[in-house]
Amino acid sequence: MTSRPKFFDAVNAALIGIISILCILPMLLVLMVSFTDEASIKQFGYQLFPSELSLDAYKLLLFGSTPLYQSYMISIFVTVIGTILAVTITSMAGYTLAAKHIRYRNGLGLFFFITMVFNTGLVPWYLINLNLGMNNTIWALIIPSLVFNPFNLFLVRNYMSQIPPSLTEAAKIDGASDFYIAFRIFFPLCMPVLATITLFYGIAYWNNWFNAIMLVDNEKLYPLQYLLFKLNSEISMIQQMQSSGAILGSQTLPQESVKMATAILTIGPVVLFYPFLQRYFIKGLLIGSVKE
Repeated sequence: MTSRPKFFDAVNAALIGIISILCILPMLLVLMVSFTDEASIKQFGYQLFPSELSLDAYKLLLFGSTPLYQSYMISIFVTVIGTILAVTITSMAGYTLAAKHIRYRNGLGLFFFITMVFNTGLVPWYLINLNLGMNNTIWALIIPSLVFNPFNLFLVRNYMSQIPPSLTEAAKIDGASDFYIAFRIFFPLCMPVLATITLFYGIAYWNNWFNAIMLVDNEKLYPLQYLLFKLNSEISMIQQMQSSGAILGSQTLPQESVKMATAILTIGPVVLFYPFLQRYFIKGLLIGSVKE
């Protein structure tokens, strides 16, 4: 009787180990290619053990003419401020839809649900941002993405709906306001789902480059993702012009290694941020999505 569970545990551990290795290998490959010489990549392709190492990609990104450090700070500021504001707004809206004593909450829920189905389009979005005076300001990277995602809203609403109404009734009897109930009772009990949407919003803000393309022309306000996207596009264009003979030059720019180095530089904060929220993430995602 005891040998069967031990055998199952051994097989299960072996399978999980194999799957973990298969998940780690692509990341290791990206890391090694970022340190590979461009000529070696063109000759041998992507290699887990490159024949010739090079730091050209990181030298170009970190010590080139592009203000990488400034863009890094812009992305960190936008991600932190935007995530805090978005989580706060979504949490308060979720409490409003979950509280049974609030009138017209079902109508408000339908209003938010409609925004998941219908989209006004790009032109009205751009004109609204332009008329609000956010063009070429730091707020152009925060406010257009600040309006909460309806999916995150309903995730929070479903989780808060599971909190016993007796807690709200007892707080009301003691004279507590909705603001006090939300921030002192509901939000502390909803840490799993709040951590989940924090991760969603944080990744969305960190990876957002579209707002910069549409609303920012000032290089001092370029976020990291847009700056690296712009740099990769310029390298690709220069190489195409060199191959066609439009411009002269024998220097080989590290296009492929720069792409991999870009992935390493941009994924770092996300990889460091996720372990702090991992214990809340799965619980908040599952529990918040099953109850109507």
